[in-house]
Amino acid sequence: MHPSPPSVTAIVVAHDGARWLKETLRGVLHQTRRLDRAVGVDNGSRDGGAAMLTEAFGAGSVLTLPRSTGFGEAVAAALEKLPRTGGQEWIWLLHDDCVPDPGALAALLRAAADDKKATVLGPKLRDWLDRRMLLEVGVTVDRSGRRDTGLEPREYDQGQHDGTRRVLSVSTAGMLIRRDVWDELGGLDPDLPLFRDDLDLCWRATAAGHHVLNVTEAVAWHAEASARRRRRITASTDHPRRLDRRNAMFVIMANLPFRSMLWSLLRNTVGSLLRTLLLLLAKQPANALDEIVALGSLLGSPRRLMRARKARRKARKQGHPAVRKLFTPTGAAYRRLADMIQGYLSGAGPIDAAGRHHAMLADPAAQEEGDELLTDDAGLLRRAFGNPGVLIFLALVAVAVAAERPLLTGDLLGGGALVPVAGGAEDLWRLYTSGHHAAGLGSTGWAPPYVAIIAGLSTVLLGKTWLAVSVLLLGCVPLAGLSAYLATRTMISHRLARAWLAASYALLPVATGAVAAGRLGTAVVLVLLPPCAALAATVLLGDRRRARRAAWRLGLLLAVATAFVPLMYVLAGALAALAAATFGRRRRGVGGSLGVALAVPLVLLFPWLAGVAADPGRLLLEAGLHRSGLADPRLPAGSLLLLGPGGPGVPPFWATAGLVATAFAALLYRRHQKVAVAGWGVALLGLAAALVAARVPVDGIPAWPGVPLALAAIGLVVAAALTGQRVIELYRAGGARRAAAALMAAVACATPVLVAGLWVTEGVPGPLRRGVPSAIGDFAAATSTGGEGTVVLRPRDAARPDGGLLFTVLRGRPPLIGEPELPAPEAVRTRLTDAVAGVVSGRGGEDALILATFGVRFVAAPAPVSERVRLPLDSDPALARVNLSPAGGLWRLVRPLGRTYLLAPDGGRAAVPPAEITGDRVTVAVPPGPAGRTLVLAEPAGGWTATAGGTALAARAVDGWAQGFAVPPAGGRVTIEFDRFWHRAWLWAQLALVLLVLVLAAPGGRRTEAVVEEPAPAPAPVEREREEVLVR
Repeated sequence: MHPSPPSVTAIVVAHDGARWLKETLRGVLHQTRRLDRAVGVDNGSRDGGAAMLTEAFGAGSVLTLPRSTGFGEAVAAALEKLPRTGGQEWIWLLHDDCVPDPGALAALLRAAADDKKATVLGPKLRDWLDRRMLLEVGVTVDRSGRRDTGLEPREYDQGQHDGTRRVLSVSTAGMLIRRDVWDELGGLDPDLPLFRDDLDLCWRATAAGHHVLNVTEAVAWHAEASARRRRRITASTDHPRRLDRRNAMFVIMANLPFRSMLWSLLRNTVGSLLRTLLLLLAKQPANALDEIVALGSLLGSPRRLMRARKARRKARKQGHPAVRKLFTPTGAAYRRLADMIQGYLSGAGPIDAAGRHHAMLADPAAQEEGDELLTDDAGLLRRAFGNPGVLIFLALVAVAVAAERPLLTGDLLGGGALVPVAGGAEDLWRLYTSGHHAAGLGSTGWAPPYVAIIAGLSTVLLGKTWLAVSVLLLGCVPLAGLSAYLATRTMISHRLARAWLAASYALLPVATGAVAAGRLGTAVVLVLLPPCAALAATVLLGDRRRARRAAWRLGLLLAVATAFVPLMYVLAGALAALAAATFGRRRRGVGGSLGVALAVPLVLLFPWLAGVAADPGRLLLEAGLHRSGLADPRLPAGSLLLLGPGGPGVPPFWATAGLVATAFAALLYRRHQKVAVAGWGVALLGLAAALVAARVPVDGIPAWPGVPLALAAIGLVVAAALTGQRVIELYRAGGARRAAAALMAAVACATPVLVAGLWVTEGVPGPLRRGVPSAIGDFAAATSTGGEGTVVLRPRDAARPDGGLLFTVLRGRPPLIGEPELPAPEAVRTRLTDAVAGVVSGRGGEDALILATFGVRFVAAPAPVSERVRLPLDSDPALARVNLSPAGGLWRLVRPLGRTYLLAPDGGRAAVPPAEITGDRVTVAVPPGPAGRTLVLAEPAGGWTATAGGTALAARAVDGWAQGFAVPPAGGRVTIEFDRFWHRAWLWAQLALVLLVLVLAAPGGRRTEAVVEEPAPAPAPVEREREEVLVR
C-alpha cells in the first residue's frame, strides 16, 4: 500500500499590504502542486486587503483580527479554526508581500520527502524590486544575536548558492512546517509579534531534533515591507529597529545554555554601548536610542526571560553543539566589522545588521555613480584587477619599491630634512603632552601638532614610529596616486582619465624630491591635497547641507596639512578669498562654509599656529630640519613653470613638459572650459607662491617651493584630465583625428612614464638613507644619564666642510621627531651660541664654564673632523679629548656642572647631581651650607616650582635665563616640578575640540529603504484556471 499523499494548508496573513497582495495571491493559487486548503487572515487592514482575500479564498476562508495582532497569533488563530485532515499535514506560511514561484511548493515537498527529519523548510528568497537579487538562502546568527544571511550586499543569484542544505533558520515568508511539529513546539512565540520569531521557532525545532532546510529550488520574491518600513507596524508600539534588536537579544538569551547566555549577555551589553556610540558619531541619534532602549528593555525584564528559558528547556532533546554548528563562522564577525566601517565611511552610516533583514539598497538606481560597483558576475580578483585605480596603485607601488629599494631595509632612517627616526609611539605621546621638554636647550613651548598625528599612526601600527614614517614618506607616491584617483571621482567621470591623473600627480618631481630629501611634511600634503580639492569643490558647488559638512571635513584635513606644512594655511586662505569673491554672491552659504573650513585649523592648532605666525619665516618651513643643500638657491623661473622644485632627487625640468602642454590644451576644450580656467587659476596662485618661497631665505637658507608647486599641479592635472573624454571621442572618429588623439595621449603620458623611468633608474640619490650613525656616540650616551647635554658640531654647508659651523644640543639620546623644532628663548640661544663660538674659535676664557652652566658635558664633531675644529678643542684646557677616529671626535668638559648645581654667594659653582629624575620632576639632595645659596636647574626660567620639607622656595632667574631657587642653609631634599595645569587643561580642551570636529565632519545617516513602487516584471506564472480552495 502506498502512503497517502501529504496535505498542505496555505495560510496568508495580510496587514495593509494591498499593493503586494494581489500578486501574492496569484502566486499562491497558481502552484503546480495544488493546495488542499487555503485560509487568509487579515489583521485589520485599511487598504482593502480583507476584500482581496475574500475574493481569492471565499468568505468562509478568511479571518479578520485586530490590527494589533502579530503574525504568530494570526497563524495560531487560523489553525484553531482548521480541523486536522488526518495523515501527514503541512502548513505553508505566507506574508502578504511574498510571491512564490509556481513550483515553489512542489520543490519544498520533494525536499521534505528526501529527508524524513526535515520538518521546517523554506525557499530561496529574492528581492521584490530587483528580481535577480538574493535576500536569503537560510539565516544564522552569531553569539551576539547579529543576523547573518551569508550574502554580500546586492549579491545576484547565479546559482552560486543552489542546493538543499541544513540551516539554523528560514523565514516565515514561504515557510513550510509540519503541523504536528508546530503543535509540539507551541508555534511561534506570542512574545515575538514581529521580527526574529522565525529564528526562535527554527532554533527550537533544531534543538528538538528536527532538521531545518533551505530549498533553493523553491523561489519566492519578498518585499520585506515591515523591515524596510514601507508600512506602519501596529503589532507593537516600538520602533521597528528597536523591536528587532530587542527580539534578537531575547532569542539568543532564551535559547543559549546558561553559561553561554551569561557570556552573550556581557558581549551584547558592551557591544550595544559601543554601537550606540558609533551611531551617535554617525549622526543617527534615533537609531542610537533604539539600540540602548532595546538593551534596557531586555535587562529590565528578567522574569520574562526566565519563563522563556524554562519553556524551551522542556522541548529540548539535543545538546547545544547541534545548534552551535549552524552559527555564523567566527571569521564572519570580522567581515561584518569591515562592512560596518565601510558603510560608515561611505556616508551610509554603520551597517544596520540588527534592524534590517538585509543591508542593501533596494533600488539599483540609488547607487552613486562614483561607487563604481562592478558587475555581479565578476569575482573578487577579476573585479580588483579590472579596476584602473587598483592597477595604477599597484604599478606605483612597484615603481616606488624599485626606486627606494636601498631605503626599505636597514637601521635608522634619516637624513636631509628627516630627523633619524628613533623612539616609539609612547615617546612621541610624551613629547606632545609634556609641558616642559628636556631636549636641546630645554623648552616650555608647544610641540608641533604633527607629532601627535605621527604618534597616533604609530599607535595603530603597534607603537612602531619607524613604520609610520616609512608609510608616509616612502609610500607617499602610491598613496598620493590612490588619493588622487578616489578623490576626483566626482570631478572626472572617465576612469582612464582619472587613472592618468593619479599617475601624473603621484609622479610629480615634488614627490620624488620629497622622498630624496626626507621631507615628511611635503609627503603628507601630497596625499591630502586631492581630497582637499574634492571637498573644496563640494563646499563651492554642493547643496547647503552637503557643503557645510564638507567644510568641516575640509577644515580637519587642512588642520592636518597645516600641522606638517604651515604654508598650507596661507595658500588655503588665499584660495578661499578668491572663491568667496567669485561664488559668494551667487551661492548662499559659501562664505560661511569657507569660514568654517578656515576656522577649524585655527582652533585645533592653537597656540602652536599662533607661535608660527609670530615668526613669519617659519611659515615657509615644514616638518623636519631646515638645512642647506636641500633647496636650490638659484632655481630658475622656467623650472618652476614646469613644476620643478629643485633640490636632490628631482628629475630634469623637461620631464613635466608633457603635463603642462596637456593642461594648456585643456583651455581649448569648450565643454569644460570654465573648470579648466579655474584649474589654471589655482595653478597660477601656486606658481606665484612657489616663486616667493624659492626667493625668500629663512635663516640664510632658501626655502623649498615643493608644496606650492604641488598645489599648482593639482589645478593642472584636473584641467588636463577633463580632456580625456574628448581624446577618446577623437580616437573613435578614426582617420587624422585618431592620429591627433594618439599624439595627445602620448604627450600626456610622457610625464609619468619619464619620471617613473628616471626614478627607477637613478634611485633615491638624495641625503635620505638608512643606517644613520648616532651623532653623540655610545660613550656620551652612556655617561649622560642625568640629562647632561652634548654639543654636536656640524658644517653649515655639507658641501663645504671648511665653511661655517652649526650646532645642536642633544641630551644623552638621539632626538625624536619634532624635538629640533621646539622653540627656545632667544636669550638662551644667544648666550649658548656665543659660548660655542668661543670654544670652537679657541678664544678661551669662560666659554667652557658657560657651556657647563647649560648642563653640557661633551662636545662632539661627526666625521670628517676638520683641523679648524680639532685644534681649538684640543688646546682648550677646560676640555679633554675622549676619542678621535674616522667615526668622529668627542671631547668632555673637565669640570661639568650637570643639570643641577649650587651657586654660592661669591659666584662659585658646585655640581649637585640629582637624586631622582621623573619626567618634569627633579629631586636634589642639597648639603648644608652658608646662607644665600641658589640651587640652579639648567633649564629656561619660568613655570618651575620648588619645595623643601613642604616649604615653597623663592624662584629667581640666574644668568638671565636659568631657573634658580633660594635654598636654606640647612639644605635638605628639594623637589623641583614644572607646573603643567594650564597645559593639561588645553590638551583636554583640544581633545574635546577634535572629537567635536570629527562628529561634525562625519557622514550623516541616509535612508536606504526602497523608493521604487513598482517591482520588476515577475516570471510569468503557469496559466491555469482560478480555483476556489475553501476550508473543508
